[in-house]
Amino acid sequence: MTALNGDIGKKYIVQSIKLDEDIERRLETLGLTSGTSFEILGKKRRGSMIIKVRGTRFAIGADIAIGIITSEGDSK
Repeated sequence: MTALNGDIGKKYIVQSIKLDEDIERRLETLGLTSGTSFEILGKKRRGSMIIKVRGTRFAIGADIAIGIITSEGDSK
C-alpha cells in the first residue's frame, strides 16, 4: 500500500521509498526513512496530504505520496 491510499488519523510505517534519488534524500533529511512511523493529518481530493513525522508536520503531493510504500502502524 502507498501513503496515497492511507486514511486520515491513522498511523503508518514506511517500508520503502520508490522515488527519484533527490526526492528520497530530501525526505530522509526531513526524517522520513524506512521503518519510520507517520500519521496522516489531512488529505485533499487531488492527493496532497499533511503528515506528521517525528513531531513535525509537512505537506507532500500525490506524486510523492504514491512513491512511499507503507504498512499499517499501531493506532496509538
